[in-house]
Amino acid sequence: MKILYITTVRIPTEKAHGVQIMKMCEAIASLGHTVELVVPRQLNKLKDDPFTYYAVDRTFTITYANAIGFGPYNRIGYWIHRLTFALAAIWLTKQHHADLLYTRDELIAGFLSLLHKRFIFEVHEGRWNAFMRRATFAASRTVVLTKGLADYLVERGVPKEKIHVAPDAVDQRTFQNPESLEAARLRLELPLHEKIALYIGRIDDWKGTDTFFKSAALMPSNILVAVIGGEEQQIADLKKSYPRVLFLGYRPYRELANNQAAADVLILPNSAKHDISTRDTSPLKLFSYMASGKPIVASDVPSLREILDEKTASFFKPDDPASLARAIEYTLEDSVSASKRAEAARVKVQQFSWENRAKLILASLNDSAFVR
Repeated sequence: MKILYITTVRIPTEKAHGVQIMKMCEAIASLGHTVELVVPRQLNKLKDDPFTYYAVDRTFTITYANAIGFGPYNRIGYWIHRLTFALAAIWLTKQHHADLLYTRDELIAGFLSLLHKRFIFEVHEGRWNAFMRRATFAASRTVVLTKGLADYLVERGVPKEKIHVAPDAVDQRTFQNPESLEAARLRLELPLHEKIALYIGRIDDWKGTDTFFKSAALMPSNILVAVIGGEEQQIADLKKSYPRVLFLGYRPYRELANNQAAADVLILPNSAKHDISTRDTSPLKLFSYMASGKPIVASDVPSLREILDEKTASFFKPDDPASLARAIEYTLEDSVSASKRAEAARVKVQQFSWENRAKLILASLNDSAFVR
């Protein structure tokens, strides 16, 4: 069967959604389907080959459709870009005669609903507008990342039987042979003999990173708080406010497994002040943390609780730097218990593979043609 995955996302991109898209295309192709990823042609400071950048097999193709008018600080240009790409993508669907269409963009999903073709709409955030309403009702299946997000859509009238809950996943191959802790720290220029609490990912309010930064001042000096991620100006400003935090800047995705190896404990500080954090998200870093075999300290929010429990992580009160500091200290002090939780997480995450995710999503269509 031929499947077109259509998205407005720039490929490659530094953001985590690029990983999710590429890994899903690879996973669907591994089930025996012909997969074509359709993305907009646009300027990109990342010049890497996408397959190399994301370490995925060349089992699917990427088509770059023309779009105009993009300006990152210009809302009109942004919407012209999205609209022209959506129209170009719709034209492509008519030319390529795909058996199934797949998207995670509500504007594109809204247009796909007009074609009377089978399509899957993957929703990553709880918001409600005309495009969301039309797409969720017209889609052959609406895929969501969490049970909380499924409940949100059901409350708005989307039939429960049309919704499939599919948390994110991880490529186990990436984490089979990481660097040693010593090698990772030497490469990152981190001290060898201090305890390191590490966060890897985007710096944003809803991700709770400010709580992590503030916790640094509440912990002993032998515990180093380190962050991989963020933009240059953002980091420059944060260094002035948080001198106890070591900001390592952006590192490419291919280094992820080795960068995690440098940590004594990995931090998931999601804020409880935002629905996207407490209800909607299924963070890719959660699954990569679990695969690392490193202890995890996580914010006690419902979205993370759908995957983690006391057997696999230590929890702290959301948005509370003192609670986070205590949880980090406790984890580092009781290394035996921390190691047991880390191993339990590593075992549990093996069920969250991209191939398994793709297989379950396609099986939810109740059509044997899509399941191999």
